[in-house]
Amino acid sequence: MRVYHYGVAILTHAFPSWTSINPASKFLESYALTALLHDIGTIPKYLQETLLSFEFHGGFIAEKVLREAGVVREQREVVVEGIIRHQDLGEVGTQTRIGALVQLATVFDNMGMNPELVGEGTIENVVKEWPRLGWSKCFSHTIQQENAMKPWAHTTHLGVKDFPNGVLENKLMEKWD
Repeated sequence: MRVYHYGVAILTHAFPSWTSINPASKFLESYALTALLHDIGTIPKYLQETLLSFEFHGGFIAEKVLREAGVVREQREVVVEGIIRHQDLGEVGTQTRIGALVQLATVFDNMGMNPELVGEGTIENVVKEWPRLGWSKCFSHTIQQENAMKPWAHTTHLGVKDFPNGVLENKLMEKWD
């Protein structure tokens, strides 16, 4: 839920032209589904049952969950694309708005990147409702675990040691961890 709320704050303050925030907008619904499911592939059972990187396996799991829930194909595909690509960080290429938003919110929550996008009051409100509970240590360990099991894992493109260390050393969120 933290990623969802940080993303909505980023959307509202940095990218208001991306969508109008109203009940008829499928954008926020699709973003909510993406934010809720983006790390589903890191659940220990799922992480260990496949050779796929967690983002890819998570995308396939989410597609099945959403299909079984009756979500229309177009919305499922937008969500799955966002999940699969949420760690495709880089400066070349393009990304969907939902994919970009989940990326920004995820690296904000996990590594404290782009701190100018979310105010400290928003962070306070979000972690009050959805505490981090040692998230930096937990997620860093999960990344290390996947990299040990799957040395080809997609997250290795962010640096085999750099990425888990960046999560563990998240100075922005340190006082809430």
